[in-house]
Amino acid sequence: MALVLTGHTGWVSSVAFSPDGRMLASGSDDDTVRLWDPTTGRVLRVLEGHTHWVNSVVFSPDGRMLTSGSTDHTVRQWDPVTGEELRVLLGHTSGVISVAFSPDGRMLASGLWDGTVLLWDPATGQVLRILEGYMEVVSSVAFSPDSRMLASGSWDTTVRLWDPATGQPLHVLKGHQGMVLSVAFSPDGRMLASGSDDHTVRLWDPVTGQVLRALEGHMDGVQCVAFSPNGRILASGSDDHTVRLWDLATGQELRTLEGHEGAVLGVAFSPDGQMLASGSADKTVRLWAIHE
Repeated sequence: MALVLTGHTGWVSSVAFSPDGRMLASGSDDDTVRLWDPTTGRVLRVLEGHTHWVNSVVFSPDGRMLTSGSTDHTVRQWDPVTGEELRVLLGHTSGVISVAFSPDGRMLASGLWDGTVLLWDPATGQVLRILEGYMEVVSSVAFSPDSRMLASGSWDTTVRLWDPATGQPLHVLKGHQGMVLSVAFSPDGRMLASGSDDHTVRLWDPVTGQVLRALEGHMDGVQCVAFSPNGRILASGSDDHTVRLWDLATGQELRTLEGHEGAVLGVAFSPDGQMLASGSADKTVRLWAIHE
């Protein structure tokens, strides 16, 4: 059984746990961010300020800041404890689809509808550099655990790897037959996962750019992927309304989590790996007990 969190009046497109696991954030096309107590399912706070769909939410590594990216062309930074809006990052030329903090906390990446990736100093709100090369939407961005690599997934079916310090491209990963909708690094940085509209998840070696394995089983596009904290399990959410859990050592499917009545658009493991959150087009967030 899953705990079902209700309150959003639009699709839930992104979910993220705070580093201490005491808070869960969700972003929705109802233009709001909600903060929840994952233990009780109670809503703690509703953050209002965006004027369009909130596509992505992420906590800073120290947990003191929550960042949200929206189709309203802004990234907003919030104090998750008080709900106060700290800063609005302006300068995006189109809607923000994905945001990610570097693990060292020194950089924030935003992936845009116009195919660019912006790198920001989260402390000052200044743009550090702009990464260009895509002709299509950048749907997802993720930093490697050592903060030395940035991955971006795009509707052009490729994953690109960048050096965020210089902005130089490192690899273009090709193999998906559909739009890449999500990317995530494993906790040890040795593996990169990408979810695609082609119904598959691909696992890559980020150093060489070689594909390690394709995970097949979803009946529709894969919207989101997330590694468990111990790196043994991958969760993937799909337009087929399911979340699937995969054994990364073997590539075998461990379990299918069913209950959502719409596409699963966001997944996130709790820091202790005992819980998985999923956000869906059915306007709910579900919390699942995971036994790693």
